[in-house]
Amino acid sequence: MIAVRRGIARRVDALLGSGEVAAARPDGDHGLFGPGSASWVVHGDFSSMVIGGVSALLMQMLHPAALAGVWDHSGFRRDMAGRLKRTARFVGVATYGSTDQVAAAVARVRRVHGRVRGHLPDGTPYAADDPALLTWVHAAEVDAFLRAHLRYRDPWFPGAEQDRYLREQAQLARMLGAADVPESRGALAAYFARVRPALRADARTRAVSRLMLAQPSPSLATAPANAVMLRAGVDLLPGWARRMHGLSVPFPGAIGVRMGALGVGGVLRWAMTRRG
Repeated sequence: MIAVRRGIARRVDALLGSGEVAAARPDGDHGLFGPGSASWVVHGDFSSMVIGGVSALLMQMLHPAALAGVWDHSGFRRDMAGRLKRTARFVGVATYGSTDQVAAAVARVRRVHGRVRGHLPDGTPYAADDPALLTWVHAAEVDAFLRAHLRYRDPWFPGAEQDRYLREQAQLARMLGAADVPESRGALAAYFARVRPALRADARTRAVSRLMLAQPSPSLATAPANAVMLRAGVDLLPGWARRMHGLSVPFPGAIGVRMGALGVGGVLRWAMTRRG
């Protein structure tokens, strides 16, 4: 059993680069948040973060400009797994890295965003560093991470702590260039209500989502867990977003997905907390 635990832990560490982040962090420098923060709590559970990450990416691509940036400027067709890994590593560094690590990671993202420009199919220009677009990407992400935490890790996470999480994460969003960032659950709900009329789903949206949801598992041994996590990410979407994507998880199937995801989460926590 020790070998199994160590094997699972190594796979998670390889994805997140968590060992590298911890090793390079000076004593006493906890970056943006630190122990006791709501961000360390919400981001501390790997399985719920994976599920939330899948859901966040599906949400983000409903915005025409966010989708266009991926479609026009990334190698998602050739390296979707690599793109997902880079995103996971950024979240890990931004959450647990030192002050200098966070600043360097943010600077890299801003440099990349500065080069991402183009036009939507209707000719409307877009830019990845548009503050309003960055706010959408951020809002979709923190909403999904928080909902995944509530569903799969701690349904009793206090409302005040949920709002503290959103305030903490707003700091990072502003560092990346976002503006008018929602900092409470009420503000986040109002934001989504304002933005929804501008969201779209078309053939390109479906092509990207299909590719993401068809990602092969790193190994045959992890294939069942990988499939459960992807389906749980779809299930986590708000109903209106699932309908836009043309994705559905019928009620009996949703119960099975949620039970399976809870089981996967338990195994991962067992592996990550008992590595002896």
